[in-house]
Amino acid sequence: MRYIEQQQVVKRMNGRKIINSIFKGIFMLATLLALLALVILLYRIITQGAGHLSLDFLTNFASRFPEQAGIKAALVGSLWLMAVVAPTALILGVGSAIYLEEYAKRNRVTDFIRVNISNLAGVPSVVFGLLGLTIFVRALALGTSVLAAGFTMSLLILPVIIVASQEAIRSVPGELRDASLGMGATKWQTIVKIILPAAIPGILTGSILALSRAIGETAPLIVVGIPVIIQFLPSGVMDTFTALPMQIYDWSSRPQQEFQVVAAAGIIVLMAFLLFMNSIAVIIRNKFNKRY
Repeated sequence: MRYIEQQQVVKRMNGRKIINSIFKGIFMLATLLALLALVILLYRIITQGAGHLSLDFLTNFASRFPEQAGIKAALVGSLWLMAVVAPTALILGVGSAIYLEEYAKRNRVTDFIRVNISNLAGVPSVVFGLLGLTIFVRALALGTSVLAAGFTMSLLILPVIIVASQEAIRSVPGELRDASLGMGATKWQTIVKIILPAAIPGILTGSILALSRAIGETAPLIVVGIPVIIQFLPSGVMDTFTALPMQIYDWSSRPQQEFQVVAAAGIIVLMAFLLFMNSIAVIIRNKFNKRY
């Protein structure tokens, strides 16, 4: 009997190993397919647009002639846009997460708010564009300014930042809170000195993804009415501007093959911009990871 039981155990273990190998192969195949698609995309963009990259491309304004077309106005406009989006979304998002996790009582109202915030993260971006058009462009009369577009994009990524910040704050061990309060620290001192520093890696991870989405979105800008081509640089948040996604969208939609090359060069600049932003956030996140 003991021998039969041992054989049955061996068979079950072998069956589990086979199932584990099958799923491991499926997951590896999915990863390889995703990497293959990414490599093909990067290869096509770089080979098509790298030859058009030059100092003139970065310093020229948009033109109807592809050889003279540049990305100066769009690049500066995107910098202005992120200068509004980043502080607005981070302050509101992290502040909301702190209130919901540390101050708000657990009841049906707060549970309803949490569920709806999570649902808002999946709403199509064009809906936020319509909201921005109604509130910021028309009701508040901000027009097609950097401020109107920045607030619209902040609304777009706000749910993602709130949810990510909530999870990061929730993951901080309760012992740290209790120890801080036991030493006589106030609630606010505990949040600032203990909870936020420990939660920063998780908060930044969600914020990186959210800001990356904001800088690459086109639909809300189209709905708000941001122009595609301008021949001047914005000097303030109330000025009209254009952004990299709008400029790339315009070039890629033109029938001339030369503009497809220009669009590919613009995509390379946009990816470099994203990598620069993400690298700064990753450095900050790693710094706090070593401390906590």
